[in-house]
Amino acid sequence: MKQVLIVDDALFMRNLLRDIFEANGWEVVAEAENGLQALERFVTYRPDLVTMDIVMPEMGGIDALKRILEDYPQSKIVMCSALGQESMVMEAINAGAIDFIVKPFQEKQVLEVVGRACGG
Repeated sequence: MKQVLIVDDALFMRNLLRDIFEANGWEVVAEAENGLQALERFVTYRPDLVTMDIVMPEMGGIDALKRILEDYPQSKIVMCSALGQESMVMEAINAGAIDFIVKPFQEKQVLEVVGRACGG
């Protein structure tokens, strides 16, 4: 079973993603509310995939992405962004994010992006 770490400062968004992943055969190994938690939980669980919100308190998603990829360059990280954050999405992609999902999440879109990110 593939494992995912869900990173978003909004509980509602984490729950939405958790429901989508669990309904489609994924194990949600951990959740994080900010980039600092994301770093520590990534190291602990080493998931197959990370969904990373961009704008969060304490440490944003782009900084967390860069820090994870410094130590774990093979990591698969998909950014989650609200409409209107295109420049930040491009910065994240340039920093090594595999793809992005736009909020509000649609299950079909999430699964398509995850499928591409994880090779099927």
